[in-house]
Amino acid sequence: MAIRHREKHRTENSGWLRAAVLGANDGIVSTASLMLGVAAAHGTHGNVLVAGVSGLVAGAMSMAAGEYVSVHSQADTEQADLKQERAELQADDKGEHKELSAIYVGRGLDHALAKQVADQLMAHDALGAHARDELGISETLRARPIQAAFASAGSFTVGAALPLSVAAVAPMASLIVLVSGASLLSLALLGALAARVGGAGVMRGAMRVTFWGALAMAVTAGVGAMVGAFL
Repeated sequence: MAIRHREKHRTENSGWLRAAVLGANDGIVSTASLMLGVAAAHGTHGNVLVAGVSGLVAGAMSMAAGEYVSVHSQADTEQADLKQERAELQADDKGEHKELSAIYVGRGLDHALAKQVADQLMAHDALGAHARDELGISETLRARPIQAAFASAGSFTVGAALPLSVAAVAPMASLIVLVSGASLLSLALLGALAARVGGAGVMRGAMRVTFWGALAMAVTAGVGAMVGAFL
Protein backbone atom coordinates (compact mmCIF):
# COMPACT_ATOMS: atom_id res chain seq x y z
CA MET A 1 0.00 0.00 0.00
CA ALA A 2 1.48 3.34 -1.07
CA ILE A 3 2.09 5.88 1.65
CA ARG A 4 0.99 9.34 0.67
CA HIS A 5 3.62 11.89 1.57
CA ARG A 6 2.62 15.51 1.85
CA GLU A 7 5.21 18.17 2.51
CA LYS A 8 4.20 21.30 4.34
CA HIS A 9 5.54 24.57 2.97
CA ARG A 10 5.62 28.04 4.46
CA THR A 11 3.71 29.49 1.51
CA GLU A 12 0.62 27.66 2.73
CA ASN A 13 0.56 30.05 5.69
CA SER A 14 1.35 33.19 3.70
CA GLY A 15 -2.23 34.51 3.50
CA TRP A 16 -3.24 34.34 7.14
CA LEU A 17 0.30 35.00 8.37
CA ARG A 18 0.56 38.25 6.45
CA ALA A 19 -2.79 39.48 7.74
CA ALA A 20 -2.10 38.39 11.33
CA VAL A 21 1.37 39.94 11.52
CA LEU A 22 0.23 43.16 9.88
CA GLY A 23 -2.75 43.40 12.21
CA ALA A 24 -0.82 42.75 15.42
CA ASN A 25 1.99 45.08 14.43
CA ASP A 26 -0.44 47.85 13.55
CA GLY A 27 -2.40 47.26 16.75
CA ILE A 28 0.67 47.71 18.93
CA VAL A 29 2.14 50.65 17.02
CA SER A 30 -0.99 52.68 16.41
CA THR A 31 -2.53 52.21 19.85
CA ALA A 32 0.71 52.82 21.72
CA SER A 33 1.50 55.85 19.56
CA LEU A 34 -1.97 57.28 20.09
CA MET A 35 -1.75 56.95 23.87
CA LEU A 36 1.79 58.32 23.96
CA GLY A 37 0.69 61.31 21.93
CA VAL A 38 -2.12 62.06 24.37
CA ALA A 39 0.17 61.51 27.36
CA ALA A 40 2.84 63.79 25.86
CA ALA A 41 0.17 66.47 25.37
CA HIS A 42 -0.39 66.37 29.17
CA GLY A 43 -3.64 64.45 28.97
CA THR A 44 -5.02 62.79 32.07
CA HIS A 45 -4.83 59.07 32.74
CA GLY A 46 -8.48 58.80 31.75
CA ASN A 47 -7.84 60.65 28.51
CA VAL A 48 -5.06 58.22 27.64
CA LEU A 49 -7.25 55.17 28.29
CA VAL A 50 -10.18 56.59 26.29
CA ALA A 51 -7.83 57.25 23.39
CA GLY A 52 -6.46 53.71 23.64
CA VAL A 53 -9.86 52.02 23.71
CA SER A 54 -11.13 54.18 20.85
CA GLY A 55 -8.02 53.40 18.85
CA LEU A 56 -8.44 49.67 19.46
CA VAL A 57 -12.06 49.57 18.28
CA ALA A 58 -11.61 51.92 15.33
CA GLY A 59 -8.39 50.25 14.25
CA ALA A 60 -9.80 46.72 14.40
CA MET A 61 -12.80 47.68 12.29
CA SER A 62 -10.63 49.59 9.84
CA MET A 63 -8.22 46.68 9.46
CA ALA A 64 -11.06 44.21 8.90
CA ALA A 65 -12.79 46.40 6.33
CA GLY A 66 -9.59 47.31 4.52
CA GLU A 67 -8.30 43.74 4.37
CA TYR A 68 -11.69 42.42 3.23
CA VAL A 69 -11.96 44.94 0.40
CA SER A 70 -8.36 44.40 -0.68
CA VAL A 71 -8.47 40.61 -0.68
CA HIS A 72 -11.97 40.55 -2.17
CA SER A 73 -10.67 42.60 -5.10
CA GLN A 74 -8.02 39.96 -5.61
CA ALA A 75 -10.66 37.23 -5.40
CA ASP A 76 -12.81 39.06 -7.97
CA THR A 77 -9.85 39.21 -10.33
CA GLU A 78 -9.21 35.50 -9.89
CA GLN A 79 -12.85 34.67 -10.60
CA ALA A 80 -12.85 36.86 -13.71
CA ASP A 81 -9.71 35.10 -14.98
CA LEU A 82 -11.23 31.68 -14.30
CA LYS A 83 -14.42 32.67 -16.11
CA GLN A 84 -12.42 33.76 -19.12
CA GLU A 85 -10.36 30.57 -19.05
CA ARG A 86 -13.50 28.44 -18.82
CA ALA A 87 -14.90 30.17 -21.92
CA GLU A 88 -11.63 29.65 -23.81
CA LEU A 89 -11.68 25.94 -22.96
CA GLN A 90 -15.16 25.61 -24.38
CA ALA A 91 -14.37 27.62 -27.51
CA ASP A 92 -10.96 26.18 -28.41
CA ASP A 93 -10.11 22.99 -26.56
CA LYS A 94 -7.28 22.01 -28.92
CA GLY A 95 -5.73 25.43 -28.71
CA GLU A 96 -5.80 25.25 -24.90
CA HIS A 97 -4.07 21.86 -25.05
CA LYS A 98 -1.30 23.40 -27.15
CA GLU A 99 -1.06 26.39 -24.83
CA LEU A 100 -0.65 24.22 -21.75
CA SER A 101 1.82 21.96 -23.55
CA ALA A 102 3.89 25.03 -24.50
CA ILE A 103 4.01 26.06 -20.85
CA TYR A 104 5.50 22.72 -19.89
CA VAL A 105 7.99 22.89 -22.76
CA GLY A 106 9.06 26.27 -21.45
CA ARG A 107 9.66 24.66 -18.06
CA GLY A 108 12.00 22.06 -19.49
CA LEU A 109 9.97 19.09 -20.78
CA ASP A 110 10.41 17.81 -24.30
CA HIS A 111 7.49 18.28 -26.70
CA ALA A 112 6.22 14.70 -26.54
CA LEU A 113 6.24 14.52 -22.77
CA ALA A 114 4.78 18.00 -22.43
CA LYS A 115 1.88 17.04 -24.71
CA GLN A 116 1.29 13.84 -22.72
CA VAL A 117 1.30 15.71 -19.40
CA ALA A 118 -1.03 18.40 -20.75
CA ASP A 119 -3.44 15.80 -22.15
CA GLN A 120 -3.60 13.83 -18.91
CA LEU A 121 -3.98 16.89 -16.67
CA MET A 122 -6.70 18.37 -18.84
CA ALA A 123 -8.53 15.05 -18.95
CA HIS A 124 -8.54 15.07 -15.16
CA ASP A 125 -9.29 18.78 -14.54
CA ALA A 126 -8.80 21.11 -17.48
CA LEU A 127 -9.75 24.31 -15.69
CA GLY A 128 -7.68 23.43 -12.63
CA ALA A 129 -4.62 22.72 -14.77
CA HIS A 130 -4.86 26.05 -16.56
CA ALA A 131 -5.66 27.93 -13.35
CA ARG A 132 -2.59 26.52 -11.66
CA ASP A 133 -0.04 26.51 -14.48
CA GLU A 134 -1.20 29.37 -16.71
CA LEU A 135 -2.78 31.80 -14.24
CA GLY A 136 -0.85 30.90 -11.09
CA ILE A 137 -4.05 30.34 -9.07
CA SER A 138 -4.04 27.42 -6.64
CA GLU A 139 -6.30 26.37 -3.79
CA THR A 140 -3.49 26.96 -1.29
CA LEU A 141 -2.80 30.54 -2.34
CA ARG A 142 -6.34 31.53 -3.37
CA ALA A 143 -7.63 34.81 -1.92
CA ARG A 144 -9.94 34.35 1.11
CA PRO A 145 -11.48 37.73 2.08
CA ILE A 146 -13.41 36.59 5.17
CA GLN A 147 -10.42 34.75 6.62
CA ALA A 148 -8.15 37.73 6.00
CA ALA A 149 -10.63 40.18 7.54
CA PHE A 150 -11.08 38.18 10.74
CA ALA A 151 -7.35 37.54 11.03
CA SER A 152 -6.59 41.25 10.67
CA ALA A 153 -9.25 42.40 13.13
CA GLY A 154 -8.42 39.73 15.69
CA SER A 155 -4.68 40.23 15.53
CA PHE A 156 -5.06 44.01 15.68
CA THR A 157 -7.16 43.65 18.82
CA VAL A 158 -4.61 41.35 20.45
CA GLY A 159 -1.79 43.72 19.55
CA ALA A 160 -3.62 46.82 20.73
CA ALA A 161 -4.63 45.17 24.00
CA LEU A 162 -1.03 44.93 25.14
CA PRO A 163 -0.09 48.64 25.35
CA LEU A 164 -3.62 49.40 26.52
CA SER A 165 -3.35 46.95 29.43
CA VAL A 166 0.04 48.40 30.41
CA ALA A 167 -1.39 51.92 30.33
CA ALA A 168 -4.34 50.82 32.47
CA VAL A 169 -2.10 49.75 35.38
CA ALA A 170 0.85 52.11 34.93
CA PRO A 171 1.06 55.26 37.05
CA MET A 172 0.79 58.42 34.98
CA ALA A 173 4.29 59.53 35.94
CA SER A 174 5.90 56.52 34.25
CA LEU A 175 3.24 55.71 31.67
CA ILE A 176 5.24 56.88 28.66
CA VAL A 177 8.30 54.83 29.63
CA LEU A 178 6.36 51.67 30.47
CA VAL A 179 4.08 51.75 27.43
CA SER A 180 7.00 52.46 25.12
CA GLY A 181 9.17 49.73 26.60
CA ALA A 182 6.44 47.08 26.61
CA SER A 183 5.41 47.98 23.06
CA LEU A 184 8.95 47.84 21.67
CA LEU A 185 9.60 44.52 23.37
CA SER A 186 6.38 43.11 21.93
CA LEU A 187 7.25 44.39 18.47
CA ALA A 188 10.67 42.73 18.66
CA LEU A 189 9.11 39.40 19.67
CA LEU A 190 6.47 39.72 16.95
CA GLY A 191 9.05 40.49 14.30
CA ALA A 192 11.20 37.56 15.41
CA LEU A 193 8.22 35.19 15.42
CA ALA A 194 7.07 36.28 11.97
CA ALA A 195 10.57 35.88 10.60
CA ARG A 196 10.91 32.46 12.20
CA VAL A 197 7.63 31.18 10.76
CA GLY A 198 8.42 32.68 7.37
CA GLY A 199 11.92 31.21 7.29
CA ALA A 200 13.71 34.59 7.30
CA GLY A 201 16.43 35.94 9.58
CA VAL A 202 15.06 36.29 13.11
CA MET A 203 17.32 39.15 14.20
CA ARG A 204 16.75 41.16 11.07
CA GLY A 205 12.99 40.71 11.32
CA ALA A 206 12.96 41.81 14.95
CA MET A 207 15.14 44.88 14.31
CA ARG A 208 13.12 45.98 11.29
CA VAL A 209 9.79 45.91 13.10
CA THR A 210 11.21 47.49 16.26
CA PHE A 211 12.89 50.35 14.41
CA TRP A 212 9.80 51.44 12.53
CA GLY A 213 7.62 51.04 15.60
CA ALA A 214 9.98 53.19 17.68
CA LEU A 215 10.04 55.83 14.96
CA ALA A 216 6.24 55.95 14.76
CA MET A 217 5.85 56.27 18.54
CA ALA A 218 8.57 58.93 18.79
CA VAL A 219 7.07 61.07 16.04
CA THR A 220 3.55 60.81 17.49
CA ALA A 221 4.74 61.64 21.00
CA GLY A 222 6.67 64.62 19.62
CA VAL A 223 3.64 65.96 17.79
CA GLY A 224 1.52 65.43 20.91
CA ALA A 225 4.01 67.38 23.01
CA MET A 226 4.01 70.27 20.53
CA VAL A 227 0.22 70.39 20.35
CA GLY A 228 -0.02 70.18 24.14
CA ALA A 229 2.29 73.18 24.48
CA PHE A 230 -0.26 75.35 22.65
CA LEU A 231 -3.33 74.14 24.55
